[in-house]
Amino acid sequence: MAWLGKALCFWFFPGGPAWGKYNWLTKRASSNAIPGPKGFPIVGSMNLMNNMAHHKLCAAAKSFGAKRLMAFSMGETRAIITCNPDVAKEILNSSVFADRPVKESAYSLMFNRAIGFAPYGVYWRTLRRIAATHLFCPKQISSTEGQRLDIASQMVSIIAFAGESSPKYHLGSSNPETEELSQLVEEGYDLLGKLNWFDHLPWLGGLDIQKIRRRCYELVPRVNKFVNKIIQEHKLRIGTKNYDFVDVLLSLNGPDRLSENDMIAVLWEMIFRGTDTVAVLIEWILARMVLHPEIQSRVQAELDEVVGKSRPLTESDVQSMVYLPAVVKEVLRLHPPGPLLSWARLAITDTTVDGHHVPSGTTAMVNMWAITRDPEVWVDPLKFMPERFASKEGPDVEFSVLGSDLRLSPFGSGRRSCPGKTLGLATVSFWVGTLLHEFKWVPSDHKNPVDLGEVLRLSCEMANPLKVKVHPRLR
Repeated sequence: MAWLGKALCFWFFPGGPAWGKYNWLTKRASSNAIPGPKGFPIVGSMNLMNNMAHHKLCAAAKSFGAKRLMAFSMGETRAIITCNPDVAKEILNSSVFADRPVKESAYSLMFNRAIGFAPYGVYWRTLRRIAATHLFCPKQISSTEGQRLDIASQMVSIIAFAGESSPKYHLGSSNPETEELSQLVEEGYDLLGKLNWFDHLPWLGGLDIQKIRRRCYELVPRVNKFVNKIIQEHKLRIGTKNYDFVDVLLSLNGPDRLSENDMIAVLWEMIFRGTDTVAVLIEWILARMVLHPEIQSRVQAELDEVVGKSRPLTESDVQSMVYLPAVVKEVLRLHPPGPLLSWARLAITDTTVDGHHVPSGTTAMVNMWAITRDPEVWVDPLKFMPERFASKEGPDVEFSVLGSDLRLSPFGSGRRSCPGKTLGLATVSFWVGTLLHEFKWVPSDHKNPVDLGEVLRLSCEMANPLKVKVHPRLR
């Protein structure tokens, strides 16, 4: 019974049992405790992290008057979260929060050897240098423009053909290799997006109640085989014109040279995250274009003015545009693919955040979804209004979404921001511009209007996939 009494004592502390346990062990005074929900004994507020966690955490922060900083417990894990851009900047740009809390699934799926989850240290700094110097540098992004143009042309051809013959289409061929890749990404996506009880209740370790460990062990050999095949194929064609990420990694020497296992982990993460976020964001943008035909028409008018109707869009054209980038930014504001910035941070030493003591080992999160919908931060935050980023008189016409302003920073900020953010943004803008230049997008029928309902997996997706009709514009 003693353990039960102690568990109840821990539970009474603001923020719940994990915070109560820490303060009991360290004998810290509770006068300046971070406000937050107690949750339930032992498990704390793990329920907040299930099903639309960004909504639940935002509501909890409001109810506790803790939008600047809220504490809560996930089992034995101490966590803090902010819905405030100033506090978000304090967390994300601090060297104290340079690490990631590694999930069991992330470790099992080799992500601990890739940029996203690798522990802060020499190896992670090596990966970051490789990414900045070789993979995502302006020269490399420019050199792969032709590949993105080819994919854009393929999308246009597939949609144009499908629009004439069938109401349904899939962007991509259906050969065995792409089917296998789709299955690998979908399974990894599901595993990494799940709330794993063992991450926060380690005494459940031997049980694998959710079957996450077994599924990871079954997936990893398939991933190794698939990615290793890609590497071996690239080794055989060294010297050809297509110089992609695999070729770059194979060309590295000296301290930047990665082992084959580490190369597999890095490429697997790129495949995994690169396919997810770009596809999710494009779907949200097209959904908004269907819902707001007047805004779609204005984008197309800009495209016709810059490009004309006799040739396809190029990436250099996008750089001359104002309204298309404004639309992309506004969709990122209302529908950030990672509303909790995808992966949390971990404090590597004791620190102070917004005047509160935060101990080493605490998980820190930023609710970007809450920030971008806060009326104290944005005018008419629930209104879809790209003009806020396009008006010459407006304060946000030169607004950067790459991490310098935490009012809208969908790719994160600081040391752990997304290394591929520039490439991702350029790719989405170009592909969306191409699709809007080539086609007019309208609802599939009046009985099935566009549904902006969300489902939060690893990214925040449309709950009901977008269904539309397209009409060619350039004939």
